Amino acid sequence: MKVKSIKSLGVIGAGKMGSALIRGLLEAGVLTPGQLIASDPAEPALDQLKRETGVKTAATNTELAKQSEIILIAVKPDVLRTVLREIRAFVGKDHLVISIAAGVSLRVIEEALNPGCRIVRVMPNTPCLVRATAAAFSLGENATAEDAERVKAIFGTVGLAIEMDEKHLDAVTGLSASGPAYVFLMIEALSDGGVKMGLPRPVALQLSAQTVLGAAKMVLEMKKHPGELKDLVTSPGGTTMAGLHALEGRAFRAALIEAVEAATRRAEELGKSQ
Repeated sequence: MKVKSIKSLGVIGAGKMGSALIRGLLEAGVLTPGQLIASDPAEPALDQLKRETGVKTAATNTELAKQSEIILIAVKPDVLRTVLREIRAFVGKDHLVISIAAGVSLRVIEEALNPGCRIVRVMPNTPCLVRATAAAFSLGENATAEDAERVKAIFGTVGLAIEMDEKHLDAVTGLSASGPAYVFLMIEALSDGGVKMGLPRPVALQLSAQTVLGAAKMVLEMKKHPGELKDLVTSPGGTTMAGLHALEGRAFRAALIEAVEAATRRAEELGKSQ
């Protein structure tokens, strides 16, 4: 899908997330290398990105801001304020600024830039690296419906992007931003179970990961409630019911619910400290 309304997109921070977004946009044909520019203090990583993708690079964040219609800031929260100070003089009402810095509110970003700036805050997750992110975004006071469509187009190249009120982004952090770690732990545990019952480790790990991938695809593509899909593979008196009973006995559901709650509360705490 071509996005004709995007003339130039600058990505500040060409680390894992920033470079993944650039590669996703190019591979999906949404933007061309000539429409993209990147900056990063790590020159070797920036040079490698330029060699491999053909995108333009900028020596400084201010140079990038001067050349970009949309500025996507992919840096750590503790670096964000420095970046905003650097680009403030070069960003106005004609720019769209997108931040993926966790825990930094739209209000903080808007106050750091000039009045009238269009801001969007996005909370992606690490499967962005394999074009399977689950992202949510919130619009700032001056952002438009067209800006929302642009954000969907950008992050849609590396997965799913859903618009939400900012008040929900901490819960998004607890669920989808932290969620891959819960799933990695589950894959590791399933693999351990397979090894305990005699499977070779490489086979157990491959089967565990593929099982999680397949189950997720069924939920997304078949549009059925996971409880209904669970029942499809649960025969009376069968093996699956025995396994489910063991999980319920260990409070599997409650543990995951509490993990999301704990991560959400921590996100709220971190946000208040910004």
